[in-house]
Amino acid sequence: MASTSPTVPQEGTKSPAPAHPPPKPSGGIPNLKDRIPKLEPRRRKAEPANPVPIPETPPAPPRPDPATLNFTVPARRILSPKDHQLFLSSPTYTLILSFIFGLSESVVDRPISSVKDTDLSPTVQSILAILDETESLCLDSPPDDQGGSRFGNKTFRVFLDKVKQRAPAWHATLLKDKIPNPTAAASELSTYLCQSFGNRSRIDYGSGHELNFAMWLLCLSQLSLLQPARDSPALVLRVFARYLSVMRRVQSTYYLEPAGSHGVWGLDDYQFLPFLFGASQLAHHAFVTPRAIHQELALEEFGDDFLYLGQVAFVNSTKTVKGLRWHSPMLDDISSARSWGKIEGGMRRMFVSEVLGKLPVMQHFLFGSLIPAAEGMSEPREKDGEEEEEEEGEGGEVEVFDDKEGVRHVHQPSGWGDCCGIKVPSSIAAAEEMRKRGVGEQLRRIPFD
Repeated sequence: MASTSPTVPQEGTKSPAPAHPPPKPSGGIPNLKDRIPKLEPRRRKAEPANPVPIPETPPAPPRPDPATLNFTVPARRILSPKDHQLFLSSPTYTLILSFIFGLSESVVDRPISSVKDTDLSPTVQSILAILDETESLCLDSPPDDQGGSRFGNKTFRVFLDKVKQRAPAWHATLLKDKIPNPTAAASELSTYLCQSFGNRSRIDYGSGHELNFAMWLLCLSQLSLLQPARDSPALVLRVFARYLSVMRRVQSTYYLEPAGSHGVWGLDDYQFLPFLFGASQLAHHAFVTPRAIHQELALEEFGDDFLYLGQVAFVNSTKTVKGLRWHSPMLDDISSARSWGKIEGGMRRMFVSEVLGKLPVMQHFLFGSLIPAAEGMSEPREKDGEEEEEEEGEGGEVEVFDDKEGVRHVHQPSGWGDCCGIKVPSSIAAAEEMRKRGVGEQLRRIPFD
C-alpha cells in the first residue's frame, strides 16, 4: 500500500512555491498596507454605575403647632442597633433629610456674596448676632499656657460655660412674643446650640456637633421662626458660613481634637456639611472644576465665596505636610470626579450612609419635642441632654453605664472598643505651634513629592 504522508524535501532542494503567491507592488517594494492594524481612536471606558441611587429630597412634613408641644430637654434615645433602625424608618429621619437636602438645593449656583444684608430676615439677623457674640466669648477666654502641648486646652470648658450661661437670654430674644411658653422652648433649643461647639468633657469637635447646629436651625424652622422659601439661602451662605468661621476660631484657640479616634469617616477631621452645600454652589460653574482644589490661586480667589473651596483652603492651612494627596486622600480622590453634580450626589449618599446611617454618630443624637424620637425607642437616661460623656463606638449591642466619677461609658462587644477615647492630637494644634515658632509658611514636603 502506498504511503500517504507528505513528502519531506531533501536537504539542498527548494520547497515548492505556493499556488497563488501574493501580488507584489511595482518596483519590488512590499505592500504593508494590509498588514498594519487599523488605528482606532481611544475611547474612555465608562465608569461603573453606582448601585446606590442618589437620595432625593423628600417633601417636608407639616410643622407642629407650638401650642400643642410639650417642650423638654433633648436627650439621647438611640442606645442600641434596634433604636437606630427605628430612627431610620421614622418621620424624624425624613424630616432631617428634607431639611438638609432642601438647604443644599437652595444654594445651587449661588456664591456667598449673592445674599445681601437686605435679604436677611429679623430671625437670621438675630442668629448672626448670637454667633458674633459667641466669637467674642471665645476671644474673652484666652487659652492657658500648656507648654506646647497639642492636646485640647482646658479653658475651652470656660468658653462653653459662658455660652451655656448666655443661651437663655439669646433665645428669649429669638422667641419673644412669637410662641407660647417661650421659657420651656428656650431650654430645648439651648441644648442643641450648646452642643454645636464641641464636647466639654473630651474637648473635641466633629461632624456630630456640626449636625447639632443644623438641628438647632431645624428647631427654629419647626417653630415657624424661619421660612424655608425665604431664609434657606441665607441659612447656608450667611449663617452656616459664619458658624464655620466661629468654629475655626474656637478650634485654633483651644486645639480641639477630632471627635472620636478615627476622624470624620476619612473626609475631613471636623466638618461634613461644607462639602455638601459647597458642591451645590458650584454645580454648573463655568470654569471652576473639581480639580481646582489643587490650585492655590483658585482657592485664594474663590474660597471666600464658595464653601467647598474655603474648607479645602482651611484644611490645607492646618496641616504640617504639603499636598492633599498626603493629608486628605479622600478629598484628593473626589477631585477626579467629572462634575460637581456627581460630587453633590456622592455627598448626599455619604450623609445618609456615613452620618445618619452610622450608629457611632447617631448614638449621640438628641431628641426632644421638635425633633421627636420614634415610638418604641429606648427611654432617655438622666442628664444625657445636659452633658454627653461617651466616645464613639461601633457595632454590637450598646452597654451604657456611669463609673464612680460619674463619667458615662458606651461599650460594645465588637468594634473599636475604645469608647473612653484614644486621645488624638489636633492637626490644628500642630499647625498653630509651628506658626508660633515662625515656621508656619514652611510646610514639609514628602521627600519624593
